Amino acid sequence: MRDRLRTLMLRAAARASAPFVGLSPSDTAGGAPRILLVRPDHIGDLLFATPAIRALRHSMPDAFIACMVGPWAAEIVQDSPHLDRVLTCPFPGFTRLPKKHLLQPYLEAWSYAQVLRADRFDTAVVLRFDHWWGAMLSHWAGVPQRIGYGLPNVAPFLTRALPYTSGRHEVQQNLSLVEAVVGGHIEEPGPLEFEPSPEAVRGAHTLLAQNDQPQGYLCLHPGSGAAVKLWRPEAFARVGDTLAQRYGLQVIVTGSGDEARLVESIVELMKTGPMTMVGQTTLAQLAAIMGRCKLVIGVDSGPMHLAVSQGTPTIHLFGPVDHHTFGPWSDPESHLVLVSDKDCVPCNRLDYARHELLDHDCVRSIPVDRVLEAADTLLSDHSHPAVGMV
Repeated sequence: MRDRLRTLMLRAAARASAPFVGLSPSDTAGGAPRILLVRPDHIGDLLFATPAIRALRHSMPDAFIACMVGPWAAEIVQDSPHLDRVLTCPFPGFTRLPKKHLLQPYLEAWSYAQVLRADRFDTAVVLRFDHWWGAMLSHWAGVPQRIGYGLPNVAPFLTRALPYTSGRHEVQQNLSLVEAVVGGHIEEPGPLEFEPSPEAVRGAHTLLAQNDQPQGYLCLHPGSGAAVKLWRPEAFARVGDTLAQRYGLQVIVTGSGDEARLVESIVELMKTGPMTMVGQTTLAQLAAIMGRCKLVIGVDSGPMHLAVSQGTPTIHLFGPVDHHTFGPWSDPESHLVLVSDKDCVPCNRLDYARHELLDHDCVRSIPVDRVLEAADTLLSDHSHPAVGMV
């Protein structure tokens, strides 16, 4: 009922505001197109947009292309050679903070729309399939052409609504919208793209120099934004110790400052003296560190896709989220996905309360031996399947 009510309200808002919004005066007559890309999500989802951003630039080399992202992920695209400007916005619903009041998202949309109006964009592309707020923002900013997916909450604010095909990878979803802009099919999207700056690489080398290991590094990244995605600390500890002893690797356990307790719980159980890097790195430094590793193992999270973007072999532990849509975008021979065999997988639900987590142990049920088998396959450089069922 709440969803139906919101849909009715958004449709009414689109109709009622149309006479007052008008169109932003475009300066593209005889000039370059001005395109705004809107992607509100966090690290992994923004990385999934990088092939589409690159394809758009290659197809429209003279266009002015801006990308509006959350400040939490801006580092991913701030130095992109394919963008002319990066705008940041604390998108409602993505800040992981409660709303101050019911009207807050709408007031913020109106405020940011007035800022965007001055940039005189002629095309806006809402890259997230269900992001009605971004579509409403583009409409209120008076952008003449607004492209996105035709979901009920989004379509009222669009001038071109594409049919949404569920089950496709997010990279392909982004690319389909860019194809609508350029008016043609893009054959090969290519890999995720993120290149750490030279300063970030030097910073990473300084951190690694604390414990130089000529035989290589193994990175464990145990954290995620949702508790239901987490694996068992004792399982990470056993995997880290076993691979360190088996291959002579130095283990690095990484995480954000908020994940310090999780990392500590793993390190306390380990016997091989792992390095810890918690809250010490920028995203670019973390990418550079992962790029120096022989293997990165972790649960479904943005930093795991950061490792993929650096070409480092990875093992991803998936449970509630569909890996066909949000799994690693790269050569499946180098990036393995281990998926729980529970009947409820994938449920695509992440908002389980703490007291519910014991009954939703899809990721925690993945056995250590299966992860070690996958790691042996990658570290031994043998052939292997793309997805392992446990």
